Amino acid sequence: MDFRRVLNYVPLLLLVLQGCKEDKVPINLLQNQIDEIGKEVAPDKRVALFDIKAIKDNDTYILRGESNLPNAIKALKTRLSAENVDYIDSIQLLPTKALEGKTQGVITISVANLRSQPKHSAELATQATLGTPVKVYKKSDGWYLIQTPDQYLSWVDSGGIQLMDSISANQWWSSDKIIFTKTYGHTYATTDVTSQVVSDMVAGAVLEKLGEDKGFYKVKYPDSRIAYILKGEAQDYNQWLQDLNPTTDALVETSKKLMGVPYLWGGTSTKGVDCSGFTKTIYFLNGMVIPRDASQQVHTGKSIDSLKNFDDLVKGDLLFFGRKATDSTPEKVVHVGMWIGNNEFIHSSNMVRISSMDPKAPNFDEWNLKRYLRTKRILKEEEDGLINLANTPIFKD
Repeated sequence: MDFRRVLNYVPLLLLVLQGCKEDKVPINLLQNQIDEIGKEVAPDKRVALFDIKAIKDNDTYILRGESNLPNAIKALKTRLSAENVDYIDSIQLLPTKALEGKTQGVITISVANLRSQPKHSAELATQATLGTPVKVYKKSDGWYLIQTPDQYLSWVDSGGIQLMDSISANQWWSSDKIIFTKTYGHTYATTDVTSQVVSDMVAGAVLEKLGEDKGFYKVKYPDSRIAYILKGEAQDYNQWLQDLNPTTDALVETSKKLMGVPYLWGGTSTKGVDCSGFTKTIYFLNGMVIPRDASQQVHTGKSIDSLKNFDDLVKGDLLFFGRKATDSTPEKVVHVGMWIGNNEFIHSSNMVRISSMDPKAPNFDEWNLKRYLRTKRILKEEEDGLINLANTPIFKD
């Protein structure tokens, strides 16, 4: 984020502020300028928060709201002060002091359902699997506003997260870990699969490793529960990282392990996936964290095709579908799938399924062929928005 660009808006903002003071220009003009700054520093509200409102109180302006962008707030306030603009700073910079330093956390259940608002009836925005480290910004009743490694902002209820301060978070990061590699399974109270189940598990879950015993890993949950997990269903996390060599065939193999998994709006786990949650999960299980939504994924990677020339595609490429731009409407990306070769792509539509671009094939997908937009290649690409776990210590220092 180039916050110097924020200052380009400030002279206009100052004119409005001074005009309001001298000529009583409507407050909505000031708010319009603040909104323009917001569009610049936080164009995607799914991953950045800049919610600032201006309120006029006689000849003084009160700036209220909240943001998780300290540099943007600092740039705005510094320029206003330099121009001797009278204002009262009521902006809440996140994370809040009420968290008492517990501004980090780790998901402590198999799959946490993350909501768009702090209530269970709100839209399922996304999911986070066991062991996912998150930033914590504020609390509302029994809910926490968090940001996942893909930068997505959402709310988790208190039962799904273990709050941590910097010391406990560093201890967790530095610990030995395992990653669950089977599609679905369980942990147990003892080294016996007939013993009490501690919890269910999904592919990609990460737990602290305490040791090994009788064909099991002894593991510790972020909330300190102790359990055992079959070694054949998990792998030492460091070893998993070392063995990572994602290939086009590996992506296809991973994707087919999820065949038949039901469609779930907001789902990003093997319990249920939406279209972009499916492609995100495929890549995560091959060591890459990619953006959450199809409309974000489409802006990553290398452009391969936009003319339905499918001969240029290789396995693992992402195909995007939706509405083409017109003179009066912008392009809208609404669906994504992954190319698996032989004129076929795999995607989550009602369930994870394989469809074909070949009109002669029994699984021909005429609907998606008609709304096809473009293909992007992200395997082994290096750019903002694509995180290679082998190079970026998300789960371990």
